[in-house]
Amino acid sequence: MSPQNTPDPNLDPDLDDTDLLPRRRFLTLAGAGLLTIGFGSLAESVVGGLSEPLNQQVESLIFKPQQPVPEFPISAIEPDKLIVNSFRGTPAIDQLAYRLTIDGEVNQPLSLSTQDLKDLPFVDMVIRHVCVEGWAAIVQWGGVRLRDLVAIAKPSNKAKYVYFYSADGYYESWDIDSALHPQTLMAYQKNGQDLTPEYGAPLRLASPIKLGYKLSKWVTRIELRSELGQKRGYWEDLSYEWYAGI
Repeated sequence: MSPQNTPDPNLDPDLDDTDLLPRRRFLTLAGAGLLTIGFGSLAESVVGGLSEPLNQQVESLIFKPQQPVPEFPISAIEPDKLIVNSFRGTPAIDQLAYRLTIDGEVNQPLSLSTQDLKDLPFVDMVIRHVCVEGWAAIVQWGGVRLRDLVAIAKPSNKAKYVYFYSADGYYESWDIDSALHPQTLMAYQKNGQDLTPEYGAPLRLASPIKLGYKLSKWVTRIELRSELGQKRGYWEDLSYEWYAGI
């Protein structure tokens, strides 16, 4: 989750080889201004969004919120490749006393225990976790869809962003469409077993659509907001990309 080294700007994670134009190459072209040829109003809307970096605008435009990312078979799991990155070490959390708070721009704030989470519909998926440091691992995650939790909290029409706060002080923010993607999970299992503390127990983010530093561990609070604050994420506030889609 927490990069230890400066990211390689040329990093090109493994992508579905059915893509005609890999996402990172697409963004490179966008940054060079080559996408303005033949895109008409699309290019105009991208270049006109001065409040966001160009690559963030492009990523948002090509993202398909309801389209699942191809998953892997169980046999593809790479149990030894998921590296434990820590921000301030592994926090001590009393799992019996643990509560997940969901608040902000919602009509029904929630406070959920681990058992409350496990009583909700269970989903598992085998996906690739991609770290900005240059490594990747295929992992099976299990838990509850974030979109199901948000639905229970009844978000207001103003909600456009989702903030995640962790027990170790880490913080992150996502766009609402990415948060509601069907493969964005709040996970409490890894590779068919209960999540262990070093990997984010009792609850962590898991998704195939974001780089690893967006996938917060030890999540204790989820806040829906109408706008981004000055703080957008621990690493983003140190100049890492905010959208960080793959």
